[in-house]
Amino acid sequence: MPDGFKSLADIFNKDPEFSGIRKIINESDVVADFYKIFPDLEKVAKPVKVEKQTIFLRVENSAWRSELKFMEKNIIDKINQFYKDIRIIKVRFIS
Repeated sequence: MPDGFKSLADIFNKDPEFSGIRKIINESDVVADFYKIFPDLEKVAKPVKVEKQTIFLRVENSAWRSELKFMEKNIIDKINQFYKDIRIIKVRFIS
């Protein structure tokens, strides 16, 4: 390729103009892949959205909310390890 040309992947992954799109895609990936990371939580928690590096989980009842609150650090670490990037820094539980 000539020196002045960039690949589409380079433009999308590095160009600051696409940072908003990259952020939206990264956030939606966490919601879409949640059950790949935590298959055992499929009947207990449902990922609703990711906003400002916070994942919002809808839980079945207050007992599970309390249990998952104790596992919050493990949930954050496992998600970030899955993507090899810091995508989540906080977990919020909603009913």
